[in-house]
Amino acid sequence: MNILVLLKQTFDTEEKISIQNGQIEEDGREFIINPYDEYAVEEAIKLKEEHGGEVTVITVGPDRSETALRTAMAMGVDKGILVDDEALVSDEYTISKVLSTIIKDRAYDIILTGNMSVDNGAGQVGIRLAEELGITPLSTVVKLTIEDEKVTVVRDVEGDSEIIETQLPLLITAQQGLNEPRYPSLPGIMKAKKKPIERIDGDDLEISLAEIQAKSIIIDQFMPKAKDAGRILTGDPANQVKELVQVLQNEAKVL
Repeated sequence: MNILVLLKQTFDTEEKISIQNGQIEEDGREFIINPYDEYAVEEAIKLKEEHGGEVTVITVGPDRSETALRTAMAMGVDKGILVDDEALVSDEYTISKVLSTIIKDRAYDIILTGNMSVDNGAGQVGIRLAEELGITPLSTVVKLTIEDEKVTVVRDVEGDSEIIETQLPLLITAQQGLNEPRYPSLPGIMKAKKKPIERIDGDDLEISLAEIQAKSIIIDQFMPKAKDAGRILTGDPANQVKELVQVLQNEAKVL
């Protein structure tokens, strides 16, 4: 089974974000595999262990993204593809076009990616890519079973679940709960150093940069305003209700 995993490197979720002149400061920050993509990596490795085959992880990002690929390889991924070209690191439209150009002539049975990235939460790349490739997309997957060509998935649908049966090839986006990602082992880390990474830039792709220009741009970024301290109402419940109504009418002006 040929398995492809889409991966993005994001800020460590424990990092404190700082914005200067509308840009997120990267100096001195730690970067990790996007947590949702970790579920995709783990599920891909489990599929390889069950069915055999090969797992390739692909990322579009700066040179530092190699560390995320190496981490995935230490977990058990076989090889990686790094698209390192500033002109191609753009919005979800552009990235899905780039990925489809890379993937369309490669053999694959299933593509896995995270449900969304924790930095922008758009959740578009996987679905857009499936459309470009003409394959079935299934999002927010929390369980995946493959028997021969038959695929059964359980999707998280806003607190409930949905069971779908389909066939390969397809693309799934991994939701929290699909699995518990493994930690890279020391032998895995050592082996990952020797695993191959294919580097691609715009000149390697038969694609017109003019035709894949971003459909959206970020005009500005800023931190949310600090919230005012809450107010605790005291006294018996009846007086609290009267005070609350007065505050909502006269101060908050929402009544």
